[in-house]
Amino acid sequence: MADFDETFDWVVVGSGAGSMSSALLMAKAGKSVVILEKADTFGGTTAKSGGIMWIPNNSFMDAGEDSTERSIEYLNAVVKDGPDFPGTSPERRSTYVVEATKMVDFVCAQGVALERGSSFWPDYYDELPGSVKTSRTVAARPFNKKELPGGWAKKLRQGFLELPITTDDGLKIPNMSRDWAARRIFAKTALKFVLGKVLGQHWVSAGAALQGRMLKAVLEKDAADIRLESPVNEVIIDGGKAVGVVTEKDGKPWRIGADVGILMNAGGFGSSQPMRDKYMPKTKVAWSNAIESNTGDMHRELERVGGVLAQMDQMVGLPGTRSPGWDEAYMKPGTQNVGAKPHAIQIDQSGERYMNEASSYEQICQDMIERDAIVPAVPSWIIMDSQYMKKFPLATKMGSRIPKAWRESGWLKEAGTIEGLAEVIKIKPEKLRATVDRWNGFVDKGLDEDFQRGNDRVYSGWLGDTLLPEGPSRTLGKIESGPFYAIDVIPGDVGTYGGVVTDCEARVLQADGTPFENLYACGVTTASPMGDVYPGAGASIGPSMTFGWIAAKHAAGLSNQDLT
Repeated sequence: MADFDETFDWVVVGSGAGSMSSALLMAKAGKSVVILEKADTFGGTTAKSGGIMWIPNNSFMDAGEDSTERSIEYLNAVVKDGPDFPGTSPERRSTYVVEATKMVDFVCAQGVALERGSSFWPDYYDELPGSVKTSRTVAARPFNKKELPGGWAKKLRQGFLELPITTDDGLKIPNMSRDWAARRIFAKTALKFVLGKVLGQHWVSAGAALQGRMLKAVLEKDAADIRLESPVNEVIIDGGKAVGVVTEKDGKPWRIGADVGILMNAGGFGSSQPMRDKYMPKTKVAWSNAIESNTGDMHRELERVGGVLAQMDQMVGLPGTRSPGWDEAYMKPGTQNVGAKPHAIQIDQSGERYMNEASSYEQICQDMIERDAIVPAVPSWIIMDSQYMKKFPLATKMGSRIPKAWRESGWLKEAGTIEGLAEVIKIKPEKLRATVDRWNGFVDKGLDEDFQRGNDRVYSGWLGDTLLPEGPSRTLGKIESGPFYAIDVIPGDVGTYGGVVTDCEARVLQADGTPFENLYACGVTTASPMGDVYPGAGASIGPSMTFGWIAAKHAAGLSNQDLT
């Protein structure tokens, strides 16, 4: 048996949401916990993200709105099984559905204020059986991070939206230029923000609010010893059992033993270009919103000790555009809703439309990469007319005025005619004209005959113009009023989506399918239980929190009955 400098019951690598749900459970079980975070800030990818959890049949939904059986039916309809997707199985998906809502109830009982993310955020494939056309999302309420004790407010990783605004209200703000209700939300948020500054508050929302609230609960319960700037370099395996890790303390190796288990929740490899080149060769770190510490260290270490990596070509795609300042932006400007709005389409470099633009952000990036293997499509182009520019947000633009820098930088392509725009973006004028004419014909018919945009699912309309009555017109709109515009689109991402294969108890599996003893993993350190698809908003954080919680429950030898 290895000698250790110190020992805890539960050793957690990484400080994402799954780490925190596991720590809260271990505190309930009376176990000692240490959380080892590589970065100098707390919160992991979760803190920078939208902080949404996709939680089937959750307690915030109305009675009869969802059920265990319905949720399982949906996941079985949308997620593929087979040897290419060993991270998922009917058993793992059923485990997730059954346990996720119990996890949320448990976390709420520990004092973490959660709420329904939105009453209307449809499943991304809501045409499939078992889907929900309202919302299965759960989110944290906005959080004043000055409530954190002991200097932790400064150590919480920056969120992408540091405002006192709920997710539901945040989804309405983009309509501000055309909707008085959205303007009132903006005014209310601005007033609360200014008042907060006067009172010495620092409000955050989205992922930073989730992690801030989770951190506050853990600190109040003294549930974990949280150590920043503590990278883990080695997992110690003794006879098939994980017994400890090697981290760093004061710049020197420090060996920590684990009596009941180790949880790996160390994030993905989004900031490692060598790993991207190996597993996702058409993607770039420069296009990613992954946090700087996500370099796949524990992917490589778990593989070294005998774990099996799978689904490594998958990422949580987030289409982006290289507008002025994009390379230095904390959150790179996204285009996930742009092509879904009326008066806009997405084309490849030959000038052909090749996708349903009103698809999920993950699906859009996947379609771009797959198309690029046939016709150059990385980058692609979004084509818009002046109607779009007057109505809808674009990058940092909320009104109709086009920033001067967009034209001066050459990012925004512009011409008075479709043919002129084609020449600017180096596409044959007759090809782009034919593509736009075909699209306009579909709009006249009220039917996208190529990809069924607006006719396939409620989610398409949710991405479109939500101020219009429900129906195809929410996303179908002719491109006919000059000037005409084009912006580039690249397959960016929030992070990677592949990793080590685990079982229903979140135990890391060896090549022969047997689990390591006392070695668990969750989050994007693992091969996703959703395979290669994103079934709804929050399909990364929801499983991370759930399987982190399941891992702790299994390691502590507890049942759900023990937690009531």
